[in-house]
Amino acid sequence: MNGITDLDALRRAMAENAAQPEGPARGARAEQLLTEAEKLAVPLAVIEALGHQLQMYNYSSEKDKMFVPFARLLRMWDERPEDFDAYETHSLHWVFKWMSGGMLHQPHIPLASIEKWLGEMEHRYRVAGHSERAVRMSEFYIANHIGDEERATRAYEAWLAADRDDMADCHACELNGQGERQADLLRDERALERWQPVLAGEFTCAHEPHATLAASLLPLLRLGRPEEARANHLRGYRLVRPMESMRGAVASHVEFCALTGNEARALELLADRPAYFTDSGNPQGLMDFLAVTALVMDRLVGLGLGEQRVPGPTDRAWTAAELAAHARGQALSVAARFDERNGTARIGTRIRERMDQLPLLERLPLGVRVLRSAPSRPVAEAPAEPAKDAAALVAEARRVSDDDGGPDAARAWQAAARAADAEGLELTAHDRAEILDFRAMESEDAHELFAQAAVLYESAGAPDSARAARARGAYALSRAGRTEEALDAIKEPYAQVLSAVTRLDAVTARPAAAVLACRAHILLQGHSGDADVAAAEECAHQLLALTAPFTDTPRLASQAASARSMLADVALHRGETGTAAALYEESADAQVAAGRPWLAVDSEVRLAQLAQEQDDTAGAERALRAALEHGAGYLDPVGTAQLHLRLAEVLAATEQFGPASAHALEAAHWADEAGESDGLGAWARFQLGGHLLREERVAEAAEVLESALLDLTAESHGDGTVVQARWWLGDCARALGEHLQSAEAWLQAAEIAQHWPEQHDHATLANLAADALDRAGRPEDADRAYVRATELWRSLGHVPAVVRCLRARAWLDSASADDERETMTAAIRTCEEALASDSADDAARGALLRELGHTHRQFAELLDRRDDEETAAQLERAAAAFDEAGDTERRDEARAALAE
Repeated sequence: MNGITDLDALRRAMAENAAQPEGPARGARAEQLLTEAEKLAVPLAVIEALGHQLQMYNYSSEKDKMFVPFARLLRMWDERPEDFDAYETHSLHWVFKWMSGGMLHQPHIPLASIEKWLGEMEHRYRVAGHSERAVRMSEFYIANHIGDEERATRAYEAWLAADRDDMADCHACELNGQGERQADLLRDERALERWQPVLAGEFTCAHEPHATLAASLLPLLRLGRPEEARANHLRGYRLVRPMESMRGAVASHVEFCALTGNEARALELLADRPAYFTDSGNPQGLMDFLAVTALVMDRLVGLGLGEQRVPGPTDRAWTAAELAAHARGQALSVAARFDERNGTARIGTRIRERMDQLPLLERLPLGVRVLRSAPSRPVAEAPAEPAKDAAALVAEARRVSDDDGGPDAARAWQAAARAADAEGLELTAHDRAEILDFRAMESEDAHELFAQAAVLYESAGAPDSARAARARGAYALSRAGRTEEALDAIKEPYAQVLSAVTRLDAVTARPAAAVLACRAHILLQGHSGDADVAAAEECAHQLLALTAPFTDTPRLASQAASARSMLADVALHRGETGTAAALYEESADAQVAAGRPWLAVDSEVRLAQLAQEQDDTAGAERALRAALEHGAGYLDPVGTAQLHLRLAEVLAATEQFGPASAHALEAAHWADEAGESDGLGAWARFQLGGHLLREERVAEAAEVLESALLDLTAESHGDGTVVQARWWLGDCARALGEHLQSAEAWLQAAEIAQHWPEQHDHATLANLAADALDRAGRPEDADRAYVRATELWRSLGHVPAVVRCLRARAWLDSASADDERETMTAAIRTCEEALASDSADDAARGALLRELGHTHRQFAELLDRRDDEETAAQLERAAAAFDEAGDTERRDEARAALAE
């Protein structure tokens, strides 16, 4: 403030303040600058300072402070209009619209005063010769706010019919308002047609496409276009997150999350801006934010999470149930003030409708991880069926177990066990054995549980089932790496099966087949050489022979299919990939035909692996899609995530980045569901970010990569993955025009890459960061980064890159005339020394000559800015270098510049 001694200094200070993040600090600084402006005794300084103050308030949570500086400005205009220059005259009339909307959003301002102000605006616009377009727009917003549909329709049509002039809102803001009108009338297709130029980036402004992206979310969901809605959420929230004035848009993003099964993400958004719960400078914005807060909290209560801690007003701790009641009450209280002012029930009705919405989608994966500790969403349950008693559930479990024996049987026995325990029903030894048998399959203590099941089967008079349970226990040992113990444990059950194989029927063949299958698996999993593999092959053939008479029995047909998969493993061990592929395919087809598709998944995954090794990406894609189809509803979340991720990688290999993104997104979702967010989930998000970037969906990619980097570590994922993620993030930021952020991402990647033996990536990242710092307006930092990049390129012997870095330093805003000459001279010398060496082949020599030509030409441009006599000489040298390089086009350009 001490440096403000004239109007120019004031303008610089106001520009610096305007460049700061939105918030009360900018308003406070604007108030200080007004005080300083008044000391200058220059009317225009006060006018500009008042306009600056008004703008800072408008783009903040303190919109209620706008009216005082505007009233003063208007009074100054009425008293001495000659004190206003053309720009300030335009600005004064422009902000009439802000006043109209600002008053509408303050329930303490009477409606009659707002109508009077609209009349004043209309009069002054007419006197100034402006179109009525902005006036009719303001009238529409008033009529729409109070629910006067007839007047709103009339004003809307007049708004669109009036001529656009320099008082009309910018195209982007107008299209946003017009689209919102269509969305309010549930004309969603028309709304999106209106918004399309804004969403596509054809029209932009300080708050667009931010507001339109938020407004588009629910219409897109209602139209069944969830992928576009997800993209607009990720892109849009990134834009509004740092902008304090965008509370209404943030509310729309929170609402979107609440209505798509992303309640945890909604809580994260609520926690991002705790001041939004209480800032009262814009009561309508407060009301909207509290309404969506109530919506989220009611969703949590409905999911049985009412007692969970949630973010809320900072004066106390909140549970979801408590905040639901508080937010609803406060939102309705503000709505009642508006309705009392307006004399209608419009606002209260709309707020109730917003708070009482039902989900539009049960689940819409977003691809980003929730950052804060949030309530877990309960697992969705199947529709309720008529209650069954324990005896009925036990009978149902026995039936499913006999018919299926798969995941459905395991779930049936779990339900039966819970019911029996609750009712005190005594289960038979065989029932208890089955329960333990299925429980063991999901347990870390599998061997012990299988042993207990075997004892119970024996006591129930079922020795064949006991033998199978012991075999499964042996296989559990093998899976735990205890191969020798497993082989010992399987010997007796195997010998008993071989001795009884000729006496088996369809019932006793099932447990016998299980024993043979377990032995073959043990031999294949822990084999020590060809002898074990041969023994496994013999066992698989024995399994095929045992099941051959019972191919009409699904469970045994499934075991025969498993035998083919084992023979495929044997063939693969012997390098017979063609035979292995054919057997895996036969096995998968047979499992599906037997009505046990989930057992086809393993063979299909192996088929995909073989196809990838043969560069058959179509075959790999086909096999993985089949695996996902057959595993649906049966695979655990980790298995589902892994399949989606493998398919995404296959699709990306053939540049099908759209489908690859979709499957990487599903992979991230299922990894999160499995509690693997920081491992598999981070890897899936890393892949997703890369695929989105290749689709040029850079805003979405940036959000996803930032989320992935919260969990990616060199220890768990490799330092190469971390570097690549930050490199991609820098690419995203550059495409979004966020140059300082891109520099930061590349510098962080360079910090890791500097420790690698090969330094090319380090040099490239340092160079990229230097370029970004230059674009960000940080020339001193850019110069230091270019110096580092130059050193790295020089150590790698990459002369063209060294030369380009030296040239870039000469063009920095901070470079003096001496700096320009020094760095350009160094660049020329570097080229000439390299050309003089014998190491350059013809291609390298041509490249060096072109770099030399560019350097002379750019040196000439710098000299010409200073009217230096050496300009012509540098152009002559540039033309000569290009001529020797055979680049006649650039040679002629240099000669033409010389002739000017």
